[in-house]
Amino acid sequence: MNNQRLTQTQRQELKLSPQQIQLMKLLQLPLIELEQRIKEEMEINPALEDSHEHDDYEDNEPTVDETDNGENDDYNDNEVNFNKDDEFDINDYLNEEDLDDYSYKLQANNYSSDDDSYETPIVNEETFQDYLNQQLSYRNLTEKQLEIGEYIIGNLDDNGYLSRSIPNIVDDMLFTMNISTTEEEVAEVLAIVQQLDPPGIAARNLQECLLIQLERLQEESPYGNFDLSITIIKNCFEEFTKKHYDKIAKKLNVSNRELKPALDAILKLNPKPADASSTGTKNIHYITPDFFIFVRDGKVELSLDGRNTPELHVSKSYLKMLEEFSGSKDNRGKQEAVQFVKQKIDAAKWFIDAINQRQNTLYVTMKAIVDIQEEYFLTGDETKLKPMILKDVADKVGLDISTISRVANSKYVQTPYGTFLLKFFFSEGITNDDGEEVSTREIKKILKDAVESEDKASPMTDEQLMLVLKEKGYPIARRTVAKYREQLGIPVGRMRKKI
Repeated sequence: MNNQRLTQTQRQELKLSPQQIQLMKLLQLPLIELEQRIKEEMEINPALEDSHEHDDYEDNEPTVDETDNGENDDYNDNEVNFNKDDEFDINDYLNEEDLDDYSYKLQANNYSSDDDSYETPIVNEETFQDYLNQQLSYRNLTEKQLEIGEYIIGNLDDNGYLSRSIPNIVDDMLFTMNISTTEEEVAEVLAIVQQLDPPGIAARNLQECLLIQLERLQEESPYGNFDLSITIIKNCFEEFTKKHYDKIAKKLNVSNRELKPALDAILKLNPKPADASSTGTKNIHYITPDFFIFVRDGKVELSLDGRNTPELHVSKSYLKMLEEFSGSKDNRGKQEAVQFVKQKIDAAKWFIDAINQRQNTLYVTMKAIVDIQEEYFLTGDETKLKPMILKDVADKVGLDISTISRVANSKYVQTPYGTFLLKFFFSEGITNDDGEEVSTREIKKILKDAVESEDKASPMTDEQLMLVLKEKGYPIARRTVAKYREQLGIPVGRMRKKI
């Protein structure tokens, strides 16, 4: 006889409902994407409407009784009894006073009628890739060359560099496009693509990118002399990238006076040609802030933006439809019809609740940031920013840190001093010589100012920058200085050197 023992275990699991997951997704959306999401929801759920649009259903659509043609007289009322046995109360859906809680508009507070209106800009322009393909089409190429050229352009990265080697392109075109070509043919077309604008496009590395631009300048500038610049990139590229100018001068047997204009010409070139096309064809991404901050009479005023967002409410036509279905004597299909309408109304109510909750979360989060950083918003002085981490805001508003993170990483605020991502206002803190906790952003500002005012012929080392900060009352280690310098995008001292 087998002895079987029954055991009972208890464990705790955290599972998010589909509604909670959807709410998190709504919370993460920036304003323009939220407006698009609302429009999509209105398209799939006719029970969700914009108050600004006319509801013609009530006037034009026939009622349930009008569509009854008498074919259902064989069914009696006992087959489906909604008034007694249904799981929901129809009055819960027909009380218009309760429906006032299910209307919504993104409010923009603190505006007067004469304030400028903010309209979402519409961008309609060709992509950078389209621009290059259009130039390529003007060249006298065979159909095969054109296909190779378009494939090369399609493999350029965001900076305009060719991300695939010539042998790989030959293989790719054979297997993916069934086009047989050779490395010589691809190299020939690549040379043509590299003649397109902007100069330097389709280079395979930085050295080639700079050479293409210099050679173009040499061709197009009859009075310019770029020979020394070209020689530097061809023969002293490693020394140039490390700013070992003394080694370059010695290797090429030139003086610093001769070297300086050649280096200046190189430094004016664009290392990322796709980022600086003068054609204006690169896609433009507009930032639409979720918040607006004004300073009036010495007080900081906060408002949410929502001028282009529909004013949502549950459709009265669907409520009337539900009432007519529930009172109809036609019982065949009545249960399915009522259930369908009920589901649409429930979905509309939930969506409006979710949008309301999203906006409330955004507002209380931004309000907490304003309260903590009020001195900065009044003055615009970055050194006035206080140390603030996600937990500080989460504790202040009673929300989870992950929720604050979703808001801070995807939302923008327009202030009198510029438009910023919310995470701009977050920073850790250290203690200065006076025992006060100061923001790392304040230290970075002082570090940046020190670098900008240094002697470029003899830039300061991290050790020297550490001493500068220490003299100002910020005792931090050299490795911390290096970390802040890297976060600011400032290169090491020898890379900042100029002749």
